[in-house]
Amino acid sequence: MYYDALKTFVTLADVGNFTRTSQSLHISQPSVSLHIKNLEKEFHTELFIRSPKSVQITPTGKILYDRAKQIIAMYEQTKEDIATHHQSIQGQLKIGASFSIGEYILPMFLQRLQEDFPALELEVVIGNTEEIIEQVRLFQVDVGLIEGQSNEKELIVQPFMKDELSVICSNDHELADKEHIAIKDLQQQTWITREDGSGTREFLNHVIRSNGLSVKSLLSISSNQGIKESVMRGMGLSLLSRSVISREKVHGSLTVLEVEDVHFTRTLSYIYSPVMRSKKNVETFIGVVEAFKGNTMADRLPTEKES
Repeated sequence: MYYDALKTFVTLADVGNFTRTSQSLHISQPSVSLHIKNLEKEFHTELFIRSPKSVQITPTGKILYDRAKQIIAMYEQTKEDIATHHQSIQGQLKIGASFSIGEYILPMFLQRLQEDFPALELEVVIGNTEEIIEQVRLFQVDVGLIEGQSNEKELIVQPFMKDELSVICSNDHELADKEHIAIKDLQQQTWITREDGSGTREFLNHVIRSNGLSVKSLLSISSNQGIKESVMRGMGLSLLSRSVISREKVHGSLTVLEVEDVHFTRTLSYIYSPVMRSKKNVETFIGVVEAFKGNTMADRLPTEKES
């Protein structure tokens, strides 16, 4: 590769002096002379007319001068393009998400990633919170999004958003016509909820225990949509994220019960193995998630016009 020789040649043609050329390029004068000699040998021509005080470029040297500047510019641009390529966000990113997050919250993150990093190949795996934690631990996904926290000491868990939940019932339920209900009104009710291992199920269990509620019966369904359909058929109450029920609420297909003096709020977190933090695609995804930090899903729910 004659890049260094061409750079020496162009510099010598510009400054017209071997000493100043060596100083400008931080190389020795013999190296300057050798570069020029090699080029003259390569092109079978004399490039400079030398005198004790200066050098003068020859007609063939002028031909090479213009081409050499183009070659150097192309070389530098190519180096920059290759460096940009290596630094760009591309390849595959495998994301694990719990059902509520994966179906109703994650899409806004995916949209941002797709817009900003079109070369990034995205793959999403959806499961309950316990399943996602396990997949992150076993490196089956690069990063996970879960409801609540995790006690896994091998993993990093960072909260990024507050999620509000609501008690819902069918429009024909005995509680549906009440503007507000008390926590005692939830005694001896039939609940429709997610399966064991789900963050939503764990949160409902916490609400029931902490408020001393007795349960008439419990129906487990491993699908948010299945739960909503069952609730709308009048089969019982449920406690779901507002992101999950936002469209049904707007369309009036179910009733959201306002419980006096009680707010059902949980934390959503992203989770990853420490060894994955240095992976550029994971770092990029975390950056997108962090941009929503401090928000609640209520800030992102669709309006009636949007629905």
